Formats: sequence, C-alpha cells, structure tokens
Amino acid sequence: MITTIIVLLIIAAVLLTIMVLIQNPKGGGISSEFGGSGGAQMFGVQKTGDIVERLTWGFFTFILVGSLGTLILLKSGGLETRTDSDVNVEKASPATSVPALPSTTPADSAK
Repeated sequence: MITTIIVLLIIAAVLLTIMVLIQNPKGGGISSEFGGSGGAQMFGVQKTGDIVERLTWGFFTFILVGSLGTLILLKSGGLETRTDSDVNVEKASPATSVPALPSTTPADSAK
C-alpha cells in the first residue's frame, strides 16, 4: 500500500512540474499560443489559464496531503511495514571468523 501511495505522489510531482512549466508568468500561459483572444474563442481555449492554474493547485494539494497523510499513517502504525523480524533471513557468519581446525594432540599423533 505504501508503494502505491509513493508511486502516485511521484506521478503527481511530475505532472505538477509539467503544469508549472507550461504556465506563462505574465498570465498568458498556453492560451496565448493559440493566436490571442480570437483563436481562443474559436477553439474554446478561453479558460486554459484557469484550468492549468487549478490543476497546478490540485497537484500541489495532493502532494502535500498525501505526504503528510503517509507520514501520519506510518507514525501511528496504520500502514503495514516490513521489519527485520518479519523477514526470515539467515544471518551469515562474519567474514573475519576463522574456521575451527581439528585439534591434534600428541596422543593422537602417536597412534
């Protein structure tokens, strides 16, 4: 579940970036690319600036609420997370350990 939320947040972040890049800081935005007011009325793109602005605020709000909601759920234990105790992992012996050598005693060598 947490993976799904994170993927949705990443997609929203990419879409937010695209929305910000297509906006014109002077208020023209993408609607000015269609030939001013005459082209905008003919193709029905009169409200493109408003739509892009609303989408920008919507993606921003989704990222903000999604991030805070995920944090709250993780802190309260509402989402299931995997811990080391849940996963059965055999611990390997450290690389610095030396294997035990067979002990040879003088009695063993006399035989």
